[in-house]
Amino acid sequence: MRWLTTDRWLIPPRLAPFRRLRRRPSDLLDVGCGNHSAVFAKRWYPRCRYTGVNRDNYNNDAADFAVMDRFLQLDLETSDLHELPDEAFDVVVCAHVLEHLEDGLAVLRRLCRKLRAGGGLYLEFPSARSLGLPSARGSLHFCDDPTHVRVYTVAEVCNLLLEESLVIRRAGRRRNWPHVALTPALAAGSLPRHGWVGGGCLWDVAGFADSVWAVKPGEAGRLGL
Repeated sequence: MRWLTTDRWLIPPRLAPFRRLRRRPSDLLDVGCGNHSAVFAKRWYPRCRYTGVNRDNYNNDAADFAVMDRFLQLDLETSDLHELPDEAFDVVVCAHVLEHLEDGLAVLRRLCRKLRAGGGLYLEFPSARSLGLPSARGSLHFCDDPTHVRVYTVAEVCNLLLEESLVIRRAGRRRNWPHVALTPALAAGSLPRHGWVGGGCLWDVAGFADSVWAVKPGEAGRLGL
């Protein structure tokens, strides 16, 4: 069933800012890797060296672990991330992880130090608007997922990144327009597969998530991000 997803033929929003790296070798750190994100990352960035981090195996299978260059099982709440070298990654992706952490900003500060000069960081997390959305299976209201513990704001996330000397390229509501256009088809496809419309089909239309894309200055933007 995982192939019945837009990630098969539309670049996932978490990877879209890094299109220029598609044909270049790069080191990609995926924090909170799951739901087959390794397979999709390797499809869109076949030359990347992929490092996945998660507390457990979150809906990954043998195919995902086969394409990972490295997988680290870490609890972000307790680890100081010494297992990951500083300034070692061209891309750091942290999508829908912060909201599961009581002190996600401290984790984010540590992640900033893993980024090389000229590299890019993509963050995505439920918006404050999600608190006012209706409930749906697969999460549409923030509290649909009982493991969500804190709402983070774009302002506080951006302020921390600025303190770490990153440059904000884009911040605000996630609106992936191809996904918006395909919302009716995604919802219609969800019904026969699951018997219900998954909340994830409606994220871009409803404004469920915020995202931040930032870069670390240096080396004259050698990666062209």
